[in-house]
Amino acid sequence: MMPGVVYNDAPQPWQVGFQDGASPINEGIAELFHSVFFYLIVIVVGVFWAIYSVVKNFHHSRSPITHHFSHGTVIELVWTISPALLLVAIAFPSFKLLYLTDEVFTPSMTVKAAGHQWYWSYEYSDFLNEDGESIEFDSYMVPESDLEDGQFRLLDVDNNVVVPVDTNIRFIVTGQDVIHSFAVPSLGIKVDGIPGRLNQVSTIVEREGLFYGQCSELCGVLHGFMPICIEAVSPEKYLEWMDQMADE
Repeated sequence: MMPGVVYNDAPQPWQVGFQDGASPINEGIAELFHSVFFYLIVIVVGVFWAIYSVVKNFHHSRSPITHHFSHGTVIELVWTISPALLLVAIAFPSFKLLYLTDEVFTPSMTVKAAGHQWYWSYEYSDFLNEDGESIEFDSYMVPESDLEDGQFRLLDVDNNVVVPVDTNIRFIVTGQDVIHSFAVPSLGIKVDGIPGRLNQVSTIVEREGLFYGQCSELCGVLHGFMPICIEAVSPEKYLEWMDQMADE
């Protein structure tokens, strides 16, 4: 992380825009959003200009429409072809991004995430402890009464998901009871955890930091109390953390 640079990796009150991106997927989503938003501005300006022009120049008292007027071929071609071209311009980058986000390249490591009512459990199946078992742990929201200075209410957890930066990481997500959704906006991740099914998504975290997410599928009375916290660290710190987890 560059010194003096402050990133918005957690939701803010009355936030309108995106959180700062930390993965190629998030950057692609933001770029597509800005492109589509530009087209929307063009459409809104064009529609309001047409309405203003009609109201101003074609009032019935100044320019009455004769009964001989039935249609205009040119204008009908314009309002038929123009939307079609705009839809094509939006569709191509949309499909490209959709296929890129769905593509799972050869991962360097895999993290399994399982949603429960109402917490998350994680398993690092690529690493084994001294007993030859996968490293796994549960992650619960930190109660408001136990929050420390700098921690976020409803977002911080007792056990973060620690991952290395600049590494192709695959998340395999499922649900143990009802449908959950594993979502981390800064990383551009949102994948449903469905009981009896494994869904996967891959990402590369491009900088160190804490990236917060929440369950994004209504899963019960405590749906809003099962946050996700991914901690991205350097590969060296990640190996140190993994050694500590293997010894426990």
